[in-house]
Amino acid sequence: MNVLPQQELRADDAALAASVASGDPAAFELLMRRHNRRLYRLARATLRDDADAEDALQETYLRAIKAIGGFRGESSLATWLSRLLLHECLDRLRREGRRRDIAQMVSTDADEHVEHESMNDPSPHGTPHDLAERAEVRALLERKLDELPEAFRTVFVLRGVEEMDVSEVAQCLGIPEATVRSRFFRARSLLRGLLARDFDLAERDVFAFGGAHCDRVVADVLRRLERP
Repeated sequence: MNVLPQQELRADDAALAASVASGDPAAFELLMRRHNRRLYRLARATLRDDADAEDALQETYLRAIKAIGGFRGESSLATWLSRLLLHECLDRLRREGRRRDIAQMVSTDADEHVEHESMNDPSPHGTPHDLAERAEVRALLERKLDELPEAFRTVFVLRGVEEMDVSEVAQCLGIPEATVRSRFFRARSLLRGLLARDFDLAERDVFAFGGAHCDRVVADVLRRLERP
């Protein structure tokens, strides 16, 4: 993946924002396509519902097109949009009475500094069987992510899935960089624990033998014993 130098990225963001603010529909479409995946993942991690995440994303873009004239390039456009999205998600959580741990996500407390491990996306190529297995693993991981508190889940998606750098995640969430590192490490530890629990349960059913399978083997053996 090619990464633009920071100065070029800021200049590109400023030009795109200016085009959107001037009413250029092509520029607005480019903005949405460029940031759709990251913002959707952030919304999905916060709201834990596909439909709610998509609605929040759409509302964020509607807010963005009204407010983008005030974009000054002090942060990246991705960070600016992420903050708008988080505000939209927080409003929804408040309205629906599902705040739970959300206050921790936007707190400014400093956790202990913990080193993080990098994560790489798997290759999109493979046989149909490989792709089906990968889809099952992804679905399992998404279910386990939904079990994490918002504070850890959101950091994990931004840092681990979207591979944003620590400083950018800190800007998006308004927390210290040390907190990003520790929450990312903690999120991975919790995920490993949840996945290990499922695998431990699955181990007991590996090569399961019973029911019709058992009946068939017994019947075959008895039938063979009856032969001359």
